[in-house]
Parts: sequence; structure tokens; C-alpha cells
Amino acid sequence: MKKYVLISFIALGGLFISCKDYLDINYDPNSPNESNLTSDLIFPAAEMNLAASYGDFLRIVGGYYSQHFAHSFGTSNYLDYSQFSMSASRCSGTYTQLYQKALNSIKTVLTKAQDEEDWGTYLAATTLRAFIFQTLVDCFGEVPYTEALNVNIASPKYDDGKTVYEGVLAEIDEALAKVKDDDLICSNFLFPDARASEWIKFANALKLKLLMRMSSVANVQSQLDALVAENNFPTEDVSFAGCWVDESGKMSPFYAEEFSTKWGSTQVNVIANIAIVGTMQTEDYVDPRLEAFYEKNASGNYVGGVSGTNFGASGTYKASYWCRPKASFDMPVNLITVPEIEFFLAEYYANKGSHDAAAEHYAAAITASFDEFGVAGAADNIKKNPYNKDKYKESIGLAKWIALAGTNDFEAWCEVRRLNYPTFGNVKGSDIYNVVNDKYTPEVYVPGTLYTPIDYFGLLGANKVLERFPYAESSAARNSNALEFPGYDAPVFWSK
Repeated sequence: MKKYVLISFIALGGLFISCKDYLDINYDPNSPNESNLTSDLIFPAAEMNLAASYGDFLRIVGGYYSQHFAHSFGTSNYLDYSQFSMSASRCSGTYTQLYQKALNSIKTVLTKAQDEEDWGTYLAATTLRAFIFQTLVDCFGEVPYTEALNVNIASPKYDDGKTVYEGVLAEIDEALAKVKDDDLICSNFLFPDARASEWIKFANALKLKLLMRMSSVANVQSQLDALVAENNFPTEDVSFAGCWVDESGKMSPFYAEEFSTKWGSTQVNVIANIAIVGTMQTEDYVDPRLEAFYEKNASGNYVGGVSGTNFGASGTYKASYWCRPKASFDMPVNLITVPEIEFFLAEYYANKGSHDAAAEHYAAAITASFDEFGVAGAADNIKKNPYNKDKYKESIGLAKWIALAGTNDFEAWCEVRRLNYPTFGNVKGSDIYNVVNDKYTPEVYVPGTLYTPIDYFGLLGANKVLERFPYAESSAARNSNALEFPGYDAPVFWSK
């Protein structure tokens, strides 16, 4: 398997001005010497640590667990993900990159920003810190937080996810109280030319996601009401975009890992899943976004593979038989998109019984999803899949699952676990593809459903989505306070 090494950091010529300038650096920002220890240097490195993990590993596993992805002919790199499995060693690298690298760098930036009363940078660092902790909770359920990143505590305790969510929400509110719209921000990738106003919107969008995920297990209504009433959310996707170069070590992470031949490999692992293809392409309607999300196969068709097998014994279904996700060297790494925000707002109003407002935001979410890719046909899609006030979680869950297939597969996995849509149907993966007879019958798949993989992870069981990662080996193996793993089917706190 190709190993994606984030940004090679070669040939420094001075302090960066643009994203592309920062990609040329012969200096390790994770281990700087003190004379060069500036937020302008450290913060972009933390962003790239996040982009590497969130935009590659988490996108890949999220795609398999949400059944956006299946595994291609003859390879085995991600077959375990396709079977809804995860090991403590497989997730350790990502845990280390987020926890030990990104969060430690952000801690340094926060200390410097507070000392200098640089409140714009303080908000940016706080927001990114909150995003990373949220991501860790969504993966592992419980992580060190209240005692985290303390050099005097070798074995920090693991905090429950709700404590972490509440803690980072308080951190965001404290940072927002200090900042003004026109405050400056240190050099960064997300909003390189903007002042604090854009980071304030991002912080608000992150608060919306955190609060909506908490809303089924905690009373956060007053916080949500105030946030929605303020209505200061991003009007464009929050993404690492415009900073990738078509050179080894400088490409967008998912593309570099799975599509680039500059690494000397032409191996194909990730293909589209019959679940998403069969939902977007039915006998009476083809979602126009299908062409934006996926490439056609060698025969010019959209064909999705089946979870739980790699077709290794097949004489028929080679790699060229399947369609693949569309990807490019400069594809964005999306942290939160406008459609996601609109779907959360639709759910917020639906929970309050304000279904007219919910329907408006539901339509706005689908329209924004089409607009992201410059695709026409949103109005027809909304007519085909209207908001249903009596089954609003199903309406929102299915529409969000489809929209996220083109932008953020990790968040799709999170929302499948939380909203419980799409749900499992009666068809199994073995009904769609018979391994013994080498027979593929996609017509038996029921659109808008998940299915048990052909071979599935025995510790999880049938008709279940993986609910969490095991605690990362790089954390638990060295921590005497590590918790006993509750099981792969134990929901994280917001999914209980």
C-alpha cells in the first residue's frame, strides 16, 4: 500500500505568504528551534496534520463504514474496513498525528496567542482544537481531555465523550467572547486572506454540529436557540482548498493515497459501493450528482461493488468493471460544508415541530449540494425526494448520506450512526454477489438501505455498523488509565 507522507516540507525560502509557498519548506514545524517558534509557522503545520488524517485515513474508513466505498478486485489493503473492522494498530497512526502532533502544536499556538492577546489567532487555534477533539470522540468514544497534553501527567485519564464535547464548547464560547470581526489571524490554510470574521462563522458551524449531536442526550435547546437566532454561519464550504500542488508530497491526501501514480503504484483499492450507486441510480431516476461524485467504469456505466469481498477469485469482475470516486490532486479536504449546516438546521427546526422551516432548510441543503459541483437538477431531486415531516429523520438522513458521498465520507459514517438512516434492509451482501458462483446481481439491492457485508467482522455481527474504533494502541498501550474497550457495537455518547 502506498504510504501518504504529508507535505514533504522542502526548500524553505522564508516565511510563507500563500499556501503553495508553505508547501516548499525544509524545516519540521513539529520540532522547530526556539528562535523560529512563531504561530505563523506552527499553526499551518497543525492544519496539515489534520488535513492528512481527516482527508485521507478518516475519509477512507468513513467511506467503507457508510457504504459509499467497496473494495476492488484482487487487493486486500482495506478489505478489513469493507468488512466493518478496525484494529487498535490500524488507527494508531491517525491518533498520533491528531493527538500528539496537531494538538500539541495548537497548544503552543494558544499559549503564545494568549500571552500576546492575539485573540484572532486564539479563536482559530481553539476552533481547530475543538474540531480535532470532536473527531477523536466520534472515532473512539472516550479520549484523554481534561488531563491531556500535560507533560507532568504520563497517563492522562480518559474522559467520556460528553465531557469532551461540553469542554470544547466552553472553550469556543470563551474564545468568541474575546475576539472581534476584524482581528488578525496568523498564517493559515483555511482562510489565508481573511480576518477573524470567517473563523467566527466556522466556530459557530462547529458549535451547531456539536450541539445537534448532543441534543438527543443532553438539554442544549437554549444554546441551540441562541446560536440559530444569531444566524452567523459560513456561506461557503470550510475546506483546505487551493493549497495543493500536482507534485509528490503536495497533493490532496486522498488523491495522493489512492489515485496518484507519482508514487510508482497503479494499485486500485477504493471503488464505489452498490449502496450509494444503487440509491442514486434507479430505474425511474438518476441523481445528476452521480456523474460529479463517481467516474464511469471502462464500459461507460456506473456500477458499484459489494462490501466484504475483494472479488479476488473473480474471472469476470476485474478492477475496470467498477466505477471509482472522482478525485484530483487539488480536491478540497472539507471540514464542514454548507449542505451539512443546512441539514443540521433542517433537523433543528424539525425537532421543534417547525416543519415549514425544516422543509426550507432541507431544500436549501440539497440545492447547496448540487451547487457545490455545479450540477443542475436540484428542484427535480427535491420533488423526487421531498421532506416528510412524519419521517423527517429518514428524509434528512438519506439526503445527507447522499450529499456527503461527494464531500465527506467520515461525517457520513457519523451521521449514519446518529440518525440511523440509511438503515439495514433484508438483502445481504451475499445476496448481491455470490462468491462461490462468481455471480453479481445488483438488481436485488434495495435503494436507500445498507446491507451486511459478505464477510463481516465477527465481533460486530450482522446488520450492524461499526460504532467505534478500539482505543488506539499508541495511546492505550502506554497509559495505565486506559479504559477497558466496551466493544465495537457500543455507541459513542451521542448515538445512544
